[in-house]
Amino acid sequence: MWIGSEKTTRIPFHSSFKSRLIVLSSLGLILFASFLLIKQNPFTNSESEIKTLENPQRLPQNLPTFSTKFNPSLYHTNGTEVIYQIPNSPKAVLFIAHGCTIHAYDFWDKSPNCPHCTGLPEERIFVLQALERNMAVLTISSLGECWTYGREMENVEWIIQNWIQSNKLENLPKFAIGASSGGYFVSALATKVEFSSICIMIAEGVFEEIDIPKNYPPTLFVHMVKDKIRASKIRSNMAELMEKKIEVKEIRCEEFPPDAGFLAKRVLGLETELTVKLIEVLREKGFLDQKGYLKKDGRNIKWKEALVEKKLIDEKFELFRHINEELNLAFAYHEYTSLKNDEIFEWFESHMKGN
Repeated sequence: MWIGSEKTTRIPFHSSFKSRLIVLSSLGLILFASFLLIKQNPFTNSESEIKTLENPQRLPQNLPTFSTKFNPSLYHTNGTEVIYQIPNSPKAVLFIAHGCTIHAYDFWDKSPNCPHCTGLPEERIFVLQALERNMAVLTISSLGECWTYGREMENVEWIIQNWIQSNKLENLPKFAIGASSGGYFVSALATKVEFSSICIMIAEGVFEEIDIPKNYPPTLFVHMVKDKIRASKIRSNMAELMEKKIEVKEIRCEEFPPDAGFLAKRVLGLETELTVKLIEVLREKGFLDQKGYLKKDGRNIKWKEALVEKKLIDEKFELFRHINEELNLAFAYHEYTSLKNDEIFEWFESHMKGN
């Protein structure tokens, strides 16, 4: 049959069927061979991702080494607990105000001087580095779960002044750092106590509620990128302080994928074997995304229950708060951090002048 100028040839049915059978058989052999290659390959797609996550690019640096040892002193006054340590040749005073549910004893390791101290990882690292830089460190517990103003502020002001006088530290510059509730507290306390500079961590301060004096100290804000509402308020308060010719600076903390080695180094007494299992559980339960980042912070995932279920820990596991803090830190929404210690202490030391 002719169609236009082209000739069409009719192919017999049995010849067409035979050709199709050969093609299908060839495809089957190719698929089977591919399956064998994949099975023999030790790195499947998911395992390749896990291998990559062992050395994530944004993993924070290892824990610094310290020559300083904890040797705190403790006393109670006006219904609250005071824990402090003064190095041999102090060059400054540093007051630290904790966040809600945290206490002064969380900044120090358990010792004969402080048998109830817990040494939360970020807090203890911060204090060690302050002592390493020859700062006399003063921590005070709030009267309640969080800091309040009025009488409690007067109480803290009196404790600071009395402590400084008792230890003959009057000629040293004074600094303060507060986190969360402590950050709000320090922002207000700075109108009462003459600090050389302050650091407000994961808080925007209470600048809308206070009269900002002309001699208000230079202010550093340290906050986490995922808390966008707080970041916006911080920018607004920075602009207000700058209008009053007050020096300000901002440090933003980003998220990173939790790593077994990192956790083992940050949390004292935590075995690497358990941290490896923890990361495996986080991945198995879907708490991590495909890149290994936490989908939620430690407060909002039931990682402890998952470890208990697998009988890796028991209900009385003593390092729950310590690990939880590091998971919160990795998520980067709202947590005390020592990962920016160098920048924070450089800020303080740039304002190292006698009062």
